[in-house]
Amino acid sequence: MRPSNRELNQMRDIVIETDVTRHAEGSCLIKIGDTHVLCTASLEERVPPFLRNSGLGWVTAEYGMLPRATHTRMRREAKNGQSGRTQEIQRLIGRSLRAGVDRVALGERQISIDCDVIQADGGTRCAAITGGWVALKLAVQKLMKAGDIISDPLVDPVAAVSCGIYAGQAVLDLDYPEDSEAGVDGNFVILGSGKLVEVQMSAEGSTFSRDQMGQLIDLAEAGVSQLVAAQLAAVG
Repeated sequence: MRPSNRELNQMRDIVIETDVTRHAEGSCLIKIGDTHVLCTASLEERVPPFLRNSGLGWVTAEYGMLPRATHTRMRREAKNGQSGRTQEIQRLIGRSLRAGVDRVALGERQISIDCDVIQADGGTRCAAITGGWVALKLAVQKLMKAGDIISDPLVDPVAAVSCGIYAGQAVLDLDYPEDSEAGVDGNFVILGSGKLVEVQMSAEGSTFSRDQMGQLIDLAEAGVSQLVAAQLAAVG
C-alpha cells in the first residue's frame, strides 16, 4: 500500500494554471499533488555570445526553492551561492526543454525559464520541466501572434515524471514519503511523441533488474501521456 493510498500506476492530481504573473511573456503555476512550482518564461532579443550570428535561438533555465518550500526553512541560495543540486537541476531543465525546440525557427533570441518551487512534496524537477514547457509555449504563442516568428519552433511537448521501486513494487509519480524511502529512484524526461530525452536512475537502497527497469519506463510513458494532455489543455 502506498502512503497516499494511490494505485501503483496512479499519478497525483495535475493542475496547471496559466497567466499567473503580469509581466512574463509566459507563466504558469503547476501543481502535481502537493508539489507546487511557479514557472515563468522571459523573452530576450539576444543570445549568449557563443551563438551570435549563428541563426540559432536558445532556451535556458534557472531553478530555486523558496526558503519554506520544505518541512524546515532553508537559507536563500542567493545569499549563500547555488548548491550543486540546484545547478544540476537547472541544467537538466534547460537541456530537456531544448530537446523539443527547433532553434532555427526560434531565431536569434533567448527564452529564459525560471522555476521557483513554492511547495515541495517530491518530483520538483519533473514538475519544473513540465510547467516550464507550458510557460515556454505561451511565450512562443505571443511571438507568433506578433508575427515575430513564422512557424512554431516547439516541435514536441516535453514533460517529466518520477518513478521508482517502493516497498518492492514499481510505482509512478513518487511523493516525498515514497521518494525518501524508495529502493530505486528515477526521473524520466519524455517528448509528447514518446521519445526519451533523459533518464536519471539510481539504486538508492537496492539494485534493480532489467525487467524492473522496463516496468518503470512503462509507468513513466503512461504518466507523461497524462502530463502532456494537461499541458495541451492548458495552452489551448
